[in-house]
Amino acid sequence: MSESCPLPGPKSNDERAIIGKLVKARRIAIVGLSDNPNRPSYGVAAYLQSIGKDIIPVNPTIKETLGVKAVASLRDIEGPVDLVDVFRRPEACAEVVRQAVAIGAKGVWLQAGIRSKEARRIAEDAGIDYVENRCLMVEHRMAG
Repeated sequence: MSESCPLPGPKSNDERAIIGKLVKARRIAIVGLSDNPNRPSYGVAAYLQSIGKDIIPVNPTIKETLGVKAVASLRDIEGPVDLVDVFRRPEACAEVVRQAVAIGAKGVWLQAGIRSKEARRIAEDAGIDYVENRCLMVEHRMAG
């Protein structure tokens, strides 16, 4: 798991505060979650599930993973979403953030290795919390 979630670099005070808030999210939609146990998204989701988080797999190519029914897009989720955790290429992230804003998600997290200036701008313009290029699992463990 360490190769998919490298140790984080230094954080600003604002970023620390946002990370501190987002790692406490209870209901997490995971965009790009795979049903393949060898994929980083699966390992992170399994960890989140093991600590009591309610995960929602968002992937149009699978029916379920980790015992949870998958949805094709964020718009297909019923009920509130605290955090959208993204395992997608940078070019797909702006649209994911637009959807996250549309469903009223409180925050968006782009996993380690993923950055998008456009996605950041969309989140900031909407006033929702945003983290990029960090592993949610690693940050949760460090906060714990």
